Amino acid sequence: MGIVITFVLGLFLLFGVVVVKLAKGSKTIEQLSIAIALGTMVSLVAMELIPEVLETFQGVWLVVAAAAAIVGIVALKVLDHFIPDHEDSHHEEQTEENVIHIGVISAVAIILHNIVEGMAVYSICAESVKVGMLVALGVGLHNIPMGMLMYSTLQKDSRKKQILILGLAAVSTFVGGLLMALISPVLNEFVIGILICIGLGMLLYIIFWELIPHLFHSPKKWLSGLGILLGIAVIIVSTFLE
Repeated sequence: MGIVITFVLGLFLLFGVVVVKLAKGSKTIEQLSIAIALGTMVSLVAMELIPEVLETFQGVWLVVAAAAAIVGIVALKVLDHFIPDHEDSHHEEQTEENVIHIGVISAVAIILHNIVEGMAVYSICAESVKVGMLVALGVGLHNIPMGMLMYSTLQKDSRKKQILILGLAAVSTFVGGLLMALISPVLNEFVIGILICIGLGMLLYIIFWELIPHLFHSPKKWLSGLGILLGIAVIIVSTFLE
């Protein structure tokens, strides 16, 4: 099931491509998807992942769990360093060649980023399919703007190159999940717990360094509030249905 979930994650990125192609209302969809992702991720961290980590690691081992979470934060920080800001990619002073270069660099960073995320999502699915699906929903919604960024900066490039790069980006989370599936038989419960902590750190990075700053500068605050409430509602409803 974890393999299927990581494969579906790639579809969210492709949805971002479709949004840019259709153009109309792309900013509204981007803001709403980010807001829903924020509500979903915050709820998951508070209601599911942190309690699970506290149950798995106790006493001095909590320091190890915290260190693993920091590794997750740092890993995404390093990868995101090579991903330019979405708004910057449309700056009027940029030449066509620079925009294409940004698109390629962004794609490489996003592919590496998604492989690591795919491994983390698969690890969470190994412990709980329900939590894994909800984490995937939050990560997937966050990936919609990534797809918008990639296609926007690659529009002037050749069609073959667009298909190759976007295709690799779309399957990158699946590759990460597949890698975890191959090595999971030799992993014990402690190692899987560490991987979950790394995934928790990644979610914290996405929440505090990407989603919140983006929504803080978004024009339609009411839309952000609605999206956050929808994201929280998804987690609450799933908890009652469990």
